[in-house]
Amino acid sequence: MIEILNATELARARTTGALVADILQALKARSTVGTNLLEIDRWTREMIDGAGAQSCYVDYAPSFGSGPFGHHVCTGVNDAVLHGRPHDYALADGDLLTLDLAVLQGGVAADAAISFVVGDSRPAQSVALIEATERALSAGIAAARPGARTGDVSHAIGSVLTGAGYRVNTQFGGHGIGSTMHQDPHVANDGRPGRGYRLRPGLLLALEPWVMADTDELTTDADGWTLRSATGCRTAHSEHTVAITEDGAEVLTLPTAGAAAG
Repeated sequence: MIEILNATELARARTTGALVADILQALKARSTVGTNLLEIDRWTREMIDGAGAQSCYVDYAPSFGSGPFGHHVCTGVNDAVLHGRPHDYALADGDLLTLDLAVLQGGVAADAAISFVVGDSRPAQSVALIEATERALSAGIAAARPGARTGDVSHAIGSVLTGAGYRVNTQFGGHGIGSTMHQDPHVANDGRPGRGYRLRPGLLLALEPWVMADTDELTTDADGWTLRSATGCRTAHSEHTVAITEDGAEVLTLPTAGAAAG
């Protein structure tokens, strides 16, 4: 299913996007050395409930998962890059933490992810991974304009990631979003320009470049959800929900002025 939002729905999407971004910034500020991943999940539930919104993850049960996800936010630590299921783990100095959050409010969903280093340490490899995904995300957003194709966006993202020396896994990537979290079209993190679905104003896309330091192979934890690098190397993931407009792409998951800073 591919949805094209009208002006009223797009206004709701902006509200949802700001909520997602503000929750992520609040979580980043609270995620310090010693913070437990289950605390992060509890804080997320409290903020979502307080806004009168719904998590897209609690009942999420796609074919690649193992039953409902059962939590409110994805928490990936170090080598865990996607669908990180919160568990009893206390963050340590230098951990690379990825938080991925999708929320439904007013009938419209928004999805975003951030990666950052916990504590005072700044391992060079972790910083490089994070910066590469952020640059790739910016390139994908710049390529997302009316009349362009999904392949143009994929190519822009992939060019940054491969240019930084990383191999790209195309099994999981960006996607359409609207009244549900995951919709068509799929937006791989690498691809050929001029191919794929033609972008139209009113289309929402969740663009999400992610990389692993020295591999493009994933393994799945015993929880049936958490995806890790096959070599145990560090990983990073950055994501925004954008709306295709007449002029380009509007980023919907930017924090508001009053959001907590990390």
